[in-house]
Amino acid sequence: MLEINKHIPNDVADGAPALVLLHGRGSDKDDLMGLQPGLPQEAVLITPRAPFPGAPWGYGGGWAWYRFLGGTTPDPASFERSVAALAELVEALPEILPVKPGVVIVGGFSQGGTTALGYSLSHPETVDGVLMFSGFLPSHPDVAATPETVRGRKVFWGHGTLDQMIPFANAIQGRDALARAGADLTTGDYRTGHWIDPQELADASSWLTSFQTATAGR
Repeated sequence: MLEINKHIPNDVADGAPALVLLHGRGSDKDDLMGLQPGLPQEAVLITPRAPFPGAPWGYGGGWAWYRFLGGTTPDPASFERSVAALAELVEALPEILPVKPGVVIVGGFSQGGTTALGYSLSHPETVDGVLMFSGFLPSHPDVAATPETVRGRKVFWGHGTLDQMIPFANAIQGRDALARAGADLTTGDYRTGHWIDPQELADASSWLTSFQTATAGR
């Protein structure tokens, strides 16, 4: 099981949305917990640590979800291991959390967002929404944006137009593939580099609030 950090609201109740957000490469499970004050306060937030040390791949002293091969291609073996570990975590949420979660939204930043999107397309029945910050649609045989894997799923995809780590063109390519497959896609373009802009976080929070409203009482 992945090592996790979690935030449980004081007044949490059954049906609370569960957000599982994955950090970028070279970082750790505490990184995206810093987003919590800007997210809907009724949400449960789970931030797992990636399974691979980043240093052997040149990613610094933190952790990584996969070895990057270039373009939009992750190393298949490491990517598959991370997707399997994320699947195990999502399946265990009812046991990990003190309440029965409502909608389950996976996402993350950079490598984390890419891994979460890949997981959502290979395990579509387990995910209600995807929250993407500066990632890409991974090129992998188990990952395909089709009507069967997307099924009108709600997706927020924010990306910096000046991103030098993951080019904005990769975001356009991935978004187009999701839109063609029928995703309920919300996008945000920000004149920033490879980070989460404050306006991007605010837009993502508004998207999450509207998501909860649309699915309330389902």
